Amino acid sequence: MTLTHRRAVWLMVLVTLLWSTAGMVTRHLEQAKSFEVTFWRSFFTVLSLLVILPLFQGREVFGRMARAGRSLWLSGLCWSVMFTAFMVALTLTSVANVLVTMAVGPFFTAVLAWLYAGQRIALRTWLAIALAGMGMVWMYGEQFSLGAGGQMVGTLVALLVPLAGAINWTVVQRSQLHGERIDLVPAVLMGAVISTLLTLPLAFPFSASGHDIALLAVLGLTQLAIPCVLSVRCAGVLKAPEIALLALLEVIFGIMLAWVGAGEVPAPSVWQGGALVLGALVMNELWAWRQSA
Repeated sequence: MTLTHRRAVWLMVLVTLLWSTAGMVTRHLEQAKSFEVTFWRSFFTVLSLLVILPLFQGREVFGRMARAGRSLWLSGLCWSVMFTAFMVALTLTSVANVLVTMAVGPFFTAVLAWLYAGQRIALRTWLAIALAGMGMVWMYGEQFSLGAGGQMVGTLVALLVPLAGAINWTVVQRSQLHGERIDLVPAVLMGAVISTLLTLPLAFPFSASGHDIALLAVLGLTQLAIPCVLSVRCAGVLKAPEIALLALLEVIFGIMLAWVGAGEVPAPSVWQGGALVLGALVMNELWAWRQSA
């Protein structure tokens, strides 16, 4: 099927909906905790991609991975940090806290590109960063003052996700400038493998029930493997600002699913601070889209 622009938009909406199911599903786990949750999801992601990758790219994809350069492995390492930190953060704090924290990824990327590659940051982006920072301070500052400081640990872990994502994007861009194209789907597989191996010793002793393993198997396939493959397909049709705007739907979908499907009601400060963060992102990306049109 030819992927037109309209189809790519709707496909990206589906991708964000699939991504957003992680918080709701983890709230229905019975016994699995922390690193064991991460291990099982990463393990089933590996199994899923070992089937999906040859179907999409042929068996030669594994040969290309074996001959991959350092950049692909660095990208895979970043993916592993993102996979691990995301699931661990979900076990430590609310779904809304994790998703809003992850949403600042584009700003991390902009600052890292400025520090590392000397890329100029537009005034609109600096203003958006300041607005998003105010939202984060409001959201977490009020929670801390209300005695919810323990949730800050989960927030700090969640911050590793956009930080690793920013490093990943910088690695990908730098490699492309040097004529090395990184195929992101094999990088996702590498990340899942690394995450599985790193969290295996930390997951002992296993406590997950059969119910838990079934849910995490579903997450590995439908929340990570399939949407990651589809998002790479969408990236070949949609512009970067379009993808950045559509990806924000994950925050909205994720909070609503956790609310409706697991009874996790966000605190008022999360709605207020999250609105500032998302508003800053929308403003920045719409402005960028208008200038590139």
